[in-house]
Amino acid sequence: MFVGVGASRVRDMFEQGKKHSPCIIFIDEIDAVGRSRGAGLGGGNDEREQTLNQLLVEMDGFDTNEGVIIIAATNRPDVLDPALLRPGRFDRQVVVSLPDIIGREKILKVHSKKISMTPDINLRTIARGTPGFSGADLANLVNEAALLAARKNKRIVTYLEFEEAKDKVMMGAERRSMVMTEDEKKLTAYHEAGHAIVTINEKAAYPIHKATIIPRGRALGMVMQLPEKDEVSQTREQLHAQMSIAMGGRVAEELIFGHDKVTTGAVSDIEQATKRARAMVMRAGLSKELGPVAYGENEEEVFLGRSVARQQNMSEETAKKVDAEIRKFVDKGYERAKKILTDKIEDLHKLAKALLTYETLSGEEIEDIVNKNVYPSNKEDLKVEDNDKGSALGSIGLKPKIVH
Repeated sequence: MFVGVGASRVRDMFEQGKKHSPCIIFIDEIDAVGRSRGAGLGGGNDEREQTLNQLLVEMDGFDTNEGVIIIAATNRPDVLDPALLRPGRFDRQVVVSLPDIIGREKILKVHSKKISMTPDINLRTIARGTPGFSGADLANLVNEAALLAARKNKRIVTYLEFEEAKDKVMMGAERRSMVMTEDEKKLTAYHEAGHAIVTINEKAAYPIHKATIIPRGRALGMVMQLPEKDEVSQTREQLHAQMSIAMGGRVAEELIFGHDKVTTGAVSDIEQATKRARAMVMRAGLSKELGPVAYGENEEEVFLGRSVARQQNMSEETAKKVDAEIRKFVDKGYERAKKILTDKIEDLHKLAKALLTYETLSGEEIEDIVNKNVYPSNKEDLKVEDNDKGSALGSIGLKPKIVH
């Protein structure tokens, strides 16, 4: 009802509230006006500060019997002014965190009521594969699955659409039109097979959900893991396993194609591994050299002009040590990946060739290929059937293109 900022708007709002009491005043995104007040460098007289001051004044003059309740919401409680959060103003803080696996399953149940699905869809499995998704993300996931089914002229949503929708939401749309040369395809297959073989051989790694060399979003392929359960914390062992998995792609490229033919395909892997190593050293205190101490980054103050204020959280000497430790952790992951892939080079060739043939393999299929030498049968036939059934082209006598 009241949009924008300004002290007069706040006064209006509280007057209206008192007139209509008993009532609830709900302020959404309160961080827009409730941010911590500055040190006067930006001019202490700006509109937002006046709005906040007026809000504080109005909330102070409240009696308990006035029958007006104030509720506010924000996803940045860390930037709110302390005066706003003291008892007497906002007394209670209710934290609504992202849903856990049971919550996600229940949210999926609510949203999937609107669509007709095949009975074999297990929402718990979908919930397991979507850690960190909010309610809105899950609603979007169900929507995407329904749209994909509609595009294929299907009357009901199958597991296939849910899988595809999850990939689309997490990784971006498939780029089937992207023309990759045979060499690029081969390289991507070995890169992804490298990740997968390291994942299988790392004890502390999550099980593989699937591997694909179909380009999506900005990635040319991916290996997806599926956590068994939502985890609040991770062990040192798991973190090191993830580091070596991240390095698996680059190592595979190096082993198969040689030092000079290594590509920039591992950019995000390297970024991820470095980020993880930095968190292990600086925040989690998992480095023996630096001990259980939290080191902050040397931060530059964004709002005050970077040169005006710079927080110095650690000495240059410590910064050098931190860099050395990060390097040590990443190198350790690299060496672990190299050892695994050198030992299991046959498996690497086997899996890369299978990826070139089938493009997408599930976790079970990968296990079968690597451990039992069993290749997925009738995978292509299924695709042809699917395409015939679910394609408008069939009805006008045109054969759809078969995509392996």
